[in-house]
Amino acid sequence: MEKPYSESCDQNKDVILEVLRKEFSPARYVLEIGSGTGQHAIYFGEHLPHLTWQTSDIVIYHAGIRAWLDEAALSNVLPPLALDVEHDPWPDYPVDAVFSANTVHIMGWPQVQCMFAGIGNILAQGGVFCLYGPFNYNGAFTSPSNARFDVWLKARDPASGVRDFEALDVLARNAGMAL
Repeated sequence: MEKPYSESCDQNKDVILEVLRKEFSPARYVLEIGSGTGQHAIYFGEHLPHLTWQTSDIVIYHAGIRAWLDEAALSNVLPPLALDVEHDPWPDYPVDAVFSANTVHIMGWPQVQCMFAGIGNILAQGGVFCLYGPFNYNGAFTSPSNARFDVWLKARDPASGVRDFEALDVLARNAGMAL
């Protein structure tokens, strides 16, 4: 299988890595929700070798993730778990870190709610959840490009869109997390 490729993963990987180096420094086991192509998992697994990086996504993305994993052959990046945040069972063990990139704006709001609740159930006390993506603050877009992106997302799927940070923060607090 030819590996899938996401240009945005290449564009944002270094910026995200700098945050993860700090936030995940005490962590040992990371669950990535929505591994997509698998590019982030490989890049972060290579640069954060102290972590065991568990990939996950809906089953249709697993072959692409495995293609990246097979080529990289990193012992600390694990094959994907089937995880549809609304329908699949979540892991039944605690994790000390969760990472997700570019997911909440492509999910419907009920799936976003399920994702935060699921993370709240598996994140160990003192664990860290890092979420990357575009966000609105106080109901306003942070850039004209995010406003255009939101229009494109909603044309593709009316249930998707750039999410308000404050609404996500409420979900996190309701799931036992604090900013």
